[in-house]
Amino acid sequence: MPIQRLKDYLDRNGIKYVIIGHSRAYTAQEIAASAHIPGLELAKTVIVKLDGVLAMAVLPASERVDLDLLKMATGSATAELAKEEEFRDLFPGCEPGAMPPFGNLYGLKVYVAPDLTKDELIAFNAGSHTELLQLSYKDFEFLVQPMILEFAVLA
Repeated sequence: MPIQRLKDYLDRNGIKYVIIGHSRAYTAQEIAASAHIPGLELAKTVIVKLDGVLAMAVLPASERVDLDLLKMATGSATAELAKEEEFRDLFPGCEPGAMPPFGNLYGLKVYVAPDLTKDELIAFNAGSHTELLQLSYKDFEFLVQPMILEFAVLA
């Protein structure tokens, strides 16, 4: 989702947000450092497959997905990380690995780690490796309506 499409969606819904530019960075920890955002406030989006169906796991940059916990929390028989070629076409205009956590716009279930819900503000990739979008967690939750589940552990 190119940043303009995401901004239009947020504007239509009356959501206040800030765009944060940063030097090109790829890992969540690099992005947090480059943008001067605490790792707990930077949300990273991980595409997973649960029983063969794509979904988004959204968690703080300082944590990682525990697939066994995710499998148990969702009641799935299988949980694995999706390969880029399996989801690349779902996010036209987004750089690989920089998709925003708005799975609701793509028919994907969204699971959020509880630690992320504790932040007043969250920031996340906005389709590129040089821009973040920051908004209140409550606004994100209102728009996306994610399921909050225990699936993340410290990285």
